[in-house]
Amino acid sequence: MDTKKGGDSPSDQKLRKGTYTGHLVATEEASQPTGGISGIVTNFKHVLIGRPMPSAHLAHERITKVKALAVLSSDAISSTAYATEEILIVLAAAGAGAVHFTMPVTLAIVMLLAIVAYSYRQTIYKYPKGGGTYIVTKDNLGATPAILAGSALMVDYVLTVAVSISAGVAAVTSAFPALQPLTVELALVAVAFLCVANLRGVRESAALFTLPTYAFIVCILGLIGVGAWRIASGLPAVENVAQVPGPAMTGVGIFLVLRAFASGCSAMTGTEAISDGVPIFQDPQAKNAARTLVWMAVILATLFLGISTLGQYYHVLPREGETVVSQIARAVVGRSPFYYAIQATTALILVLAANTAFSDFPRLAYFMAQDRFMPRQFIFRGDRLGLSTGILALGILAGALIILVRGDVHHLIPLYAVGVFMAFTFSQASMVRRWWMRREEGWRKGLIINGIGALTTAIVTLVIAATKFTHGAWMILVLLPTFVFMLRGIHHHYQRVAEQLVISKRAELQAYPLPSPKTLVLISSLNKAAAKSLRYALALSDDVTALHVTDEPEAGARLKADWEAHNMTVPLVVLESPYRSLVSPIQAYLDTIQADYQRTPVTIVLNEFVPRHWWEHLLHNQ
Repeated sequence: MDTKKGGDSPSDQKLRKGTYTGHLVATEEASQPTGGISGIVTNFKHVLIGRPMPSAHLAHERITKVKALAVLSSDAISSTAYATEEILIVLAAAGAGAVHFTMPVTLAIVMLLAIVAYSYRQTIYKYPKGGGTYIVTKDNLGATPAILAGSALMVDYVLTVAVSISAGVAAVTSAFPALQPLTVELALVAVAFLCVANLRGVRESAALFTLPTYAFIVCILGLIGVGAWRIASGLPAVENVAQVPGPAMTGVGIFLVLRAFASGCSAMTGTEAISDGVPIFQDPQAKNAARTLVWMAVILATLFLGISTLGQYYHVLPREGETVVSQIARAVVGRSPFYYAIQATTALILVLAANTAFSDFPRLAYFMAQDRFMPRQFIFRGDRLGLSTGILALGILAGALIILVRGDVHHLIPLYAVGVFMAFTFSQASMVRRWWMRREEGWRKGLIINGIGALTTAIVTLVIAATKFTHGAWMILVLLPTFVFMLRGIHHHYQRVAEQLVISKRAELQAYPLPSPKTLVLISSLNKAAAKSLRYALALSDDVTALHVTDEPEAGARLKADWEAHNMTVPLVVLESPYRSLVSPIQAYLDTIQADYQRTPVTIVLNEFVPRHWWEHLLHNQ
């Protein structure tokens, strides 16, 4: 057992005198264990997520516009892989006459995207420190609307991970049907991979996700380009994927079109991510974030329009076991290597699109925890400067949801857009109030833009809630008030604790003598370690008692005899534990002495055996 000898340092003496002020700087190496099980765990952690970074390195974790587009826009851009399909699922049920509404619905969603994106561009410049919807709403509408908007976004982020990964796995199983029985397992592996990637830090996750995002954009643009060329040339489909819609089940009424519109609005989820994530951009942060938002909106609109156009031209309809994008790719390029490239990049971006939520959920939880609406653990950064608690919480919640729905995207889509459009509405309404109250430069233009955005997204929220209510949206509408109640409860708890801890009198800050503590030394036997612990305890107090817990009365009797043989002056108390527990007997003993030591501090001294080699930890139970 390693020990160090030596007297008090000058700083130790000053600390006792109460005159020392300063700070300690610990190196990364000094803070790590030298061996044992904890050392093995630490080494494995270093291999998995990398070595710890100093807090000063946080500024270096900011990323360029190119990488930020991949990190923060992958959710919105990837939704083009299933948004058209969700429109068709609704329209195809009404027969051939309804399918022709695919393009008008797509165009309406693109127009809405333009309004929302431009509105969020205004928000970025006014709130360049990030926080997005939650911060904007709290600043302008108050705490309750803010936590309602924040709750809506957090629910949406969990759904984003579940939907994106489930859709990505669906793309893989479309190309390789033999993998369909492993849908849930593949999805959970993808969630775990994203958790680890984000725990490694923003820069590393950005580098990891950049290539797949741009590969998907290039592949889908290539697919649209080849498809447009074949259509212009009058060439037939390479593979015939056309399907004849079934007989009409319902009339093509406004309600049906609105349902299709509500389903297609899943293409807009993630639009707010860039305004939430402004702090991860390199300087000038607001300007770079605003430009990236425009890029994202243009790319999303182009891909969405292109896929819907090709789907309608080739008469593609949803079918079991194969996505609409897969069918379009077979019609345009057949089962060529390009087809498999499209499927591979689609699967990758759908899985990695969940990274948008992994970027924004922890940051939103961080802001809400700062305001004491979330547990304080969500504030702290991990070894790689990521908000680890938020990352892990999101991964666990999304994994549980995937297991619950067995990885079926269509079970999740009805729940998907309600929360995010509610958040859109709160954000735009908050900006309207800001423009009206503060009358800042350009307030008239801003008022009109955000006013149109607030009105439009409010209408869409009502449409989605009404058309999807019986398909599962009611659960979100019930869940959100529950979230608000829970977060209010957390806030009330923190307020109550703060009131109890506040110093009300100046005298409480002044030093006053405390009685000598009652000190208990836990020992397993009478040996050198116990003797050192007793000497240390006697340096702290004159009232020292040795405490031994045993589940064998004979062992306790032997210790008492050994104690008397060595003429120990410290009293010994032996606690018998018939149920072989260590903690419970000690707690019971503390309860018995509580009446005698109500105003006296009670100190418990424990010694720890520190072996020289890691494997020696396996030989001691501590």
